[in-house]
Amino acid sequence: MAHTVSSLTSLTLFSRQRLQWRKFVQPHSRKYWTNSWCFSSPGGRKELRAVGSSTAGRYGAVSEVPESESQRSSYAWPDNDKRPRVCILGGGFGGLYTALRLESLDWPDGKKPQVVLVDQCERFVFKPLLYELLSGEVDEWEVAPRFSDLLSNTNVQFFRDRVQSLHPSDHSGMDGAAVSHSAGIVHLESGLLIEYDWLVLALGAEAKLDIVPGAMEYALPFSTLEDAHRVNKKLQALERKYFGMDSPICVAIVGCGYSGVELAATIAERLKGRGVVQAINVETTILPNAPPGNRESALKVLSSRNVQLLLGYFVRCIRRDVGVGTSPELTNDEAVHDTLVAHNHEKLILELQPAERGLESQVVEADLVLWTVGSKPLLPQLEPSDEPIGLPLNGRGQAETDETLRVKGHPRIFAVGDAAAVRDRNGRLLPGTAQVAFQQADFAGWNLWAAINGRPLLPFRFQNLGEMMSLGRYDAAISPSFIEGLTLEGPVGHTARKLAYLIRLPTDEHRLKVGISWLTKTAVESTALLQNTITKMLS
Repeated sequence: MAHTVSSLTSLTLFSRQRLQWRKFVQPHSRKYWTNSWCFSSPGGRKELRAVGSSTAGRYGAVSEVPESESQRSSYAWPDNDKRPRVCILGGGFGGLYTALRLESLDWPDGKKPQVVLVDQCERFVFKPLLYELLSGEVDEWEVAPRFSDLLSNTNVQFFRDRVQSLHPSDHSGMDGAAVSHSAGIVHLESGLLIEYDWLVLALGAEAKLDIVPGAMEYALPFSTLEDAHRVNKKLQALERKYFGMDSPICVAIVGCGYSGVELAATIAERLKGRGVVQAINVETTILPNAPPGNRESALKVLSSRNVQLLLGYFVRCIRRDVGVGTSPELTNDEAVHDTLVAHNHEKLILELQPAERGLESQVVEADLVLWTVGSKPLLPQLEPSDEPIGLPLNGRGQAETDETLRVKGHPRIFAVGDAAAVRDRNGRLLPGTAQVAFQQADFAGWNLWAAINGRPLLPFRFQNLGEMMSLGRYDAAISPSFIEGLTLEGPVGHTARKLAYLIRLPTDEHRLKVGISWLTKTAVESTALLQNTITKMLS
């Protein structure tokens, strides 16, 4: 077995000057799985620890050691002193696609890096297609494949774990192209330490629910696979509860950006006449930053599905309506009223405050509240120490980068996606969209190649290719940037959107499987539609 990389000096420095997560870290007693190892969090009797393997080309074996010896163990890189070590934190669009980009590049002999990808989930999530899970248009494996499957034909090692803290050491003027023993250490929640030469921060962001009283307790976000499952289960429960009843299912959606509008259109189509969807926005219009064609298409679809738009309002608070219980002090008329409203005891109440003059305060009742407003990056920060070494963060909590996507003051750390504060040529922050993350991943992979090989790094330049949005099972809107004024909508836009995203799926193998699946479903649906049409004509 190869030697395990560990040093008392590194651990001492790490203990003195470690970085803490704001709210990302939560104590867990579960096991953390990778595609090769199982790491147990401290608290069990024993723990599995990964140790290096002497077999060339293989990533290691598993040894069982007592807990007292494995509270902190160091990951043994296969070629620790021979090839660069790249650690990527976060397996979203920025992180996974950077790893795949590194795999696709041609490397000089001995320079191809060893890559470790860390994410708290076992599946990569293609977030723009999450809405299709609610409509039943796609299967989970199509939009959320396992990392182990996506990376099976690569040399990228995947760890399912949470990042607890990190200790960079590239702040002291280390040249980005120079060879160094270590540029820092990452501490995972399972207790594993990963020394790296290059680090990529691609941790993404989470929904910001703590800005309105009651949102944390009663509103559901929609940005992860778990969120989509939670919303779908809630809708199924409401559909069963209200089956055969005259009372509609009431869904309130806070925010009318792309996510809010796509949710409103998808849920309204799913519920049809059985539900009422209300979309709330502080602006006086929906999709304020979208191309006019997309906005007009969305307004047309929402109107056709009777989605109620409450524009110019912000949510003051969300609370639960506990209902009124029958009491002996009530009169007969009051008791009858109590019986009539008893079914509302599980309703949620949203108090709306006008953001524009001329509007009056409103109160909205809902069975389900979905929150699509605001997000906060999942970036670490230092705890107080004698020699603080911080990452430069902007007011949103994103890492400030230079034009090559390197974190300012840290030549060995790159940041992409929602974790990065990257600006365009006019100094405006780029939005946290999948399109931006795709392009940043390509540049990050290339610039890592250039830095490792001592070549000049390229400045990142975002190319806006247009904007797409889902508006239901057979509806979408696309406004490409290269044809001004053109908007593809309806079934044509829906087909074009799915083809565009099919091309952007992570690997060739996954694209092929999903493409065959979608073609099969289309053929089956077309056959069923034709049969129904013929049956109706004959009858």
